[in-house]
Amino acid sequence: MNSILRRSKEIGKVELPICSIILDERGRCIGRGVNSRNINKDPLGHAEIMALRQASLIKNDWRFNECTIITNLEPCTMCSSALIQARMGKVIFGAYDKKRGGLGGSIDLSKHESAHHKMEIIGGILEDECSQILQIWFKKLRTQK
Repeated sequence: MNSILRRSKEIGKVELPICSIILDERGRCIGRGVNSRNINKDPLGHAEIMALRQASLIKNDWRFNECTIITNLEPCTMCSSALIQARMGKVIFGAYDKKRGGLGGSIDLSKHESAHHKMEIIGGILEDECSQILQIWFKKLRTQK
């Protein structure tokens, strides 16, 4: 999580500071993603989606049963659904997203009857630090307008 915090501070200069990594069953990083919606003008350019795309190419598979994704903000509903579809084994995140979170902050899609795959979810890791980075970014954005 500390490396994600460092990376999110770096990308926060140009983009919403959200970063994700995917680890395989041995703990090796097989995918990295940063938020790139604004830079690439891509509505799907969320950090989790970018990490999934890279990891699926490296893994040569779309199933992630034994893998873990770590991200500094609770995945939104779109990303949470993608993680369920990808059969992610474990999701670890920092700050809860009370407005848009898809794994407990606003709604928990992993517990919905349509969720055919159950994931282990661990939230609130370094929550204060993760929240602070995002709060600083949004405060800066508001003062620039």
